[in-house]
Amino acid sequence: MLCVGKKSYFAAAVCIITVTSMLAVSYLRLQTLSHQPKIIQEGRRCRGKIANSTITALKGNKTFIISPYFDDRESKVTRLIGIVHHKDVTQLYCWFCCQHNGKMYVSKAKIDVHSDRFGFPYGAADIVCLEPENCDPTHVSIHQSPHGNIDQLPRFEIKNRKAETFSVDFTVCISAMFGNYNNVLQFIQSMEMYKILGVQKVVIYKNNCSHLMDKVLKFYTEEGTVEVIPWPINSHLRVSSEWYFMQDGTHIGYYGQITALNDCIYRNMERSKFVVLNDADEIILPLKHPNWKTMMNSLQEQNPGTGVFLFENHIFPETVSSGMFNISSWNTVPGVNILQHVYREPDRKDVINPRKMIVDPRKVIQTSVHSVLHAYGNSANVPMDVALIYHCRKALQRDLPRESLIRDTTLWRYNSSLIMNVNKVLSQTMLQAQK
Repeated sequence: MLCVGKKSYFAAAVCIITVTSMLAVSYLRLQTLSHQPKIIQEGRRCRGKIANSTITALKGNKTFIISPYFDDRESKVTRLIGIVHHKDVTQLYCWFCCQHNGKMYVSKAKIDVHSDRFGFPYGAADIVCLEPENCDPTHVSIHQSPHGNIDQLPRFEIKNRKAETFSVDFTVCISAMFGNYNNVLQFIQSMEMYKILGVQKVVIYKNNCSHLMDKVLKFYTEEGTVEVIPWPINSHLRVSSEWYFMQDGTHIGYYGQITALNDCIYRNMERSKFVVLNDADEIILPLKHPNWKTMMNSLQEQNPGTGVFLFENHIFPETVSSGMFNISSWNTVPGVNILQHVYREPDRKDVINPRKMIVDPRKVIQTSVHSVLHAYGNSANVPMDVALIYHCRKALQRDLPRESLIRDTTLWRYNSSLIMNVNKVLSQTMLQAQK
């Protein structure tokens, strides 16, 4: 159609808009078609070695696969949680083998590098592929080409294929344990506080820790509370213990913490009603409710349609002691006794306290450390008079005199149960000193 005649500006504008719209629709249609699965082989058995490592490097293309997950919240896709070089990895393909008919499908992946890279060359990524119809593949292989022989490529089991009923209400995700972690006493106290507050499962991405800490992890694993995910990321990349890039030749920040958190959300999407994202030295303390279950019931009633609840972090310096709860049998156990630290730093002018989260995992698409990047539904900041994060660590405001700190004994509400439970764990792990 030609835009002729009266040559009016209006007609010309309509013409331009129409043509532009047609081109845009055509482009989007081509993009969609390019990502549709295509049959490339028929009448063959599914081959390839099943991957069983937490982190699997793909040869020669700066890509590391953690795990694939089935995701049908919008359309039927396989979403692989991975780590990629943000510039150099531009093209990947999912190879699906359908057991029931022997057909091999290839689907071009959408590579979505998370925005929170903090300057590092490698970052967390979602590698998303449309699944073939009438197949429900159980495994997927990843390759940089839609052609070739993939018999030697690793095959990854696609998790979350079957919807499950929730086996737990709360799962805590802790990432990543590194630096020969040896804060044993505080770790045990955190675990026991989580259990008092209603947690049934704690998932820990472990890079390394001390021998004593390993003993404690073994106890909690056998008890059924802890699931340890090996996290040997420094076998693949030069890792930084900082969260921001310092031009020091490292590849990824804070031992790949963001990747681990995203994997933990998808790993627990079908089995946990809520997922809690915090560190081992952080405890979300409810002020108006006895536990997390009643707190979250109340918060959900007040915030319908909300899937992300953010809690404000407050520092309780480990260098300032109340003098209370100096339990002699704990003195030989490495680590901090949180019951002794009930003085918190005041808010700083023009400084926003970071937050950690309790989320409905089925409403989260991508998360960072202090907020979600993409989600279905709303996020809500939880007021400090409802709950706060007790974070016992080194002081941030180091020059503050003791009288400038705020005495906050909320933690002591749980002291009887906490002391009894910690003593039980110490006795069973043979860490308690001889009386």
